[in-house]
Amino acid sequence: MKALIIIDIQNDFLPGGALAVNKGDEVIPVINKLQGNDYFDLIAATQDWHPQNHGSFASNHPGKKQFDKTLLGGLEQILWPDHCVQETSGAEFSAKLDTKKIEAIFRKGMDPDIDSYSGFFDNGKRKETGLAAFLKGRNIKEVFLAGLAGDFCVYFSALDSADYGFKTYFIEDAVRSIDISNFEKTVKKNLIDKNISIISSTDISFR
Repeated sequence: MKALIIIDIQNDFLPGGALAVNKGDEVIPVINKLQGNDYFDLIAATQDWHPQNHGSFASNHPGKKQFDKTLLGGLEQILWPDHCVQETSGAEFSAKLDTKKIEAIFRKGMDPDIDSYSGFFDNGKRKETGLAAFLKGRNIKEVFLAGLAGDFCVYFSALDSADYGFKTYFIEDAVRSIDISNFEKTVKKNLIDKNISIISSTDISFR
């Protein structure tokens, strides 16, 4: 049984958004095409869903600038622009994303005291989102990941997916990253070291 997990295709991560990933909109047609066949037994999505007072926002740290680093929940934290604030248009899924086949949405980043990149856990692994239990309850064995950003939320979701024992696939042409150089030099090696398969959407059989 195979699942496609669509990571954070939200307006704030797309061109014009508060924390835009360069060319992030280019993944949407690829993801829509992936959903347009019967290859996957299940499709789910994640959604950043931050309160306005979230500790990862630079605006909540007087004297700090965006992309400075601090400690949050005992972990090193990059300070981001305010993004994906609950009930704002920036937190909404792109209108261009086909959502008809998405069976469940797992929200993350709601605790103001710790950030959450992975779709499975917060960064300190204090609380699960319920995604793993949902997948296991549906007898999913293989997890395919697509979305934004490749060097943060998709990356950490892939690592946790592998740790849970799912055969994990990272669909490279359905992902864009914030720091492309870091993705090429570090992220891809770490994925391979975890036995995560880096594939293209063209490697997936359409039927």
